[in-house]
Amino acid sequence: MPDTRSRLRHHLPSGPFIVALAVLVAILLAAFIWFGMYNIAANDPHSRPIFALLENLRDRSIAVHARGVTPPADLETPDHVAAGAGLYAEMCQGCHLGPGVEKTEISQGLYPQAPELAKATDLTPAQQFWIIKHGVKLSAMPAWGKTRADPLIWDMVAFL
Repeated sequence: MPDTRSRLRHHLPSGPFIVALAVLVAILLAAFIWFGMYNIAANDPHSRPIFALLENLRDRSIAVHARGVTPPADLETPDHVAAGAGLYAEMCQGCHLGPGVEKTEISQGLYPQAPELAKATDLTPAQQFWIIKHGVKLSAMPAWGKTRADPLIWDMVAFL
């Protein structure tokens, strides 16, 4: 009597079938991209599954990449917070707003919407630093680390 493994082998697709299926999927994916079938316009939101996938990808990537980041011990000193407030007003307020700040044309046109950072966030200081320094692709969040040194980025985190 054949064992369970040998019976399963008879029911599993063969190697050529799997290769043909992979080629077909690749062709369909290439056609999907080539013909611009997915609307990436910022005024046409993603479907719920796509948005959930992208949101999970973003959150996991930030969590993993920020693991090795260590905040400075004096992060919460008044000097750091004050310096960060000025940088925030200069670089962040147009998109992320603030208490008493009206929505701007830029903030209203972003998709996904930039989070209002004056409201509670579940990001750690290390994650905030990583986001500010490296930015987030396809979200309009710039990589400020290209133009600002780490101590200035930590000042922004201190303010947040």
